[in-house]
Amino acid sequence: MDGYDLYLNAKKPAVGLYVRKGAGLPDLADKGDWVFDGTAAQNLVPENVVADIKANGHAFRDMD
Repeated sequence: MDGYDLYLNAKKPAVGLYVRKGAGLPDLADKGDWVFDGTAAQNLVPENVVADIKANGHAFRDMD
């Protein structure tokens, strides 16, 4: 089963960024604002987020 790494924005904790496990952060200008929060199995990530990761290599999620 695929896993996805979750990063939270330190300045806006309600914003999460998922990437494929081990992929690291995409080329973001504000890379220092993101804090690794762990890895989740695919079945714990919403289907629409998984679809966005597969299509774009990453997905943002409202964590509230």
